[in-house]
Amino acid sequence: MLMLRRRTLLLGSLFASLAPVLSRAATPITKLILLGTQGGPNFNLTRGETASLLVINDQPYLIDCGYGTLRALLQSGVNYLNVGHVFLTHLHDDHNADLPALLGHQWTQGRIKPTKIFGPYGTDQLVKSANLYNQANTDIRMVDEARSIKPGDLFAGTVVKAGPGIVAVFSNDDVKITAIENTHFPAESKARIPHRSLAYRFDTKDRSIVFSGDTAYCENLVKLAHGADILVNEAIEKEVYRAIYDKRVANGAYADNPEGVWKHIIGTHSATTDAGRMAAEAGVKTLVLNHIIPGDIDDSIFIASARKSFSGEIIVGKDQMVL
Repeated sequence: MLMLRRRTLLLGSLFASLAPVLSRAATPITKLILLGTQGGPNFNLTRGETASLLVINDQPYLIDCGYGTLRALLQSGVNYLNVGHVFLTHLHDDHNADLPALLGHQWTQGRIKPTKIFGPYGTDQLVKSANLYNQANTDIRMVDEARSIKPGDLFAGTVVKAGPGIVAVFSNDDVKITAIENTHFPAESKARIPHRSLAYRFDTKDRSIVFSGDTAYCENLVKLAHGADILVNEAIEKEVYRAIYDKRVANGAYADNPEGVWKHIIGTHSATTDAGRMAAEAGVKTLVLNHIIPGDIDDSIFIASARKSFSGEIIVGKDQMVL
């Protein structure tokens, strides 16, 4: 009996010592945090504008930076000073409005490592403009606080020249990031402006996650997302949203050309049924609906629409959801 008791105690001690190791092994290397899930340009008291965060081996990578991102980072428990890589899908303000705030506060609070911002045409000028926006703050603190590093030495934008083919954006030991052009901007618009819109794929050691950006149905996106674990795709219930949109117009929104704005909304965004269709065609495991329009209807409506063509897991995104 004494010998048996000793063996039991030894086994118990062995399993107790292994428990932390087993726990760490079960913890995913890659964590997805939805910071802002409201389709825009729009925000409210429950949803911020578009922003998502991938934490890979404890390193944060920010995808889009709409209004409310800085506060959402604080709420998530991720230190915004540690965000060293930002990836913008396109340069609409609901995807980059908080970038000047993020960079300005990083500099003011003493970040001394570069923050690299990647995005389509115009991203380099956007970052230069953010630094210029913060110029008065910089000038004052350079004198009053004897700062030695200027924002221009830390913050720079890199233009990603993506087209119908998949291009490499960034890689290190933890992640490989690729991109492709999506269909948020129609051909007639692209003939008049150089601006483009991107989708990104992040391949890590344990997961592959794709961010659609704003886009209509897109064969390029299907190609980029092929076999991914998660597709984070925008979703709009167009018929439901029309009545809400008309009320906003009646209250003074989009006064310069409400029908022109509506044409853009219905023509360049993913209906929830299209999000489901692209997820199915790409063969992804999980579809996460993001950039939600409208943001205040029952989740079951979005799920039912996506389910028409996608049989995998469907999640309707919420701010601060961790996946």
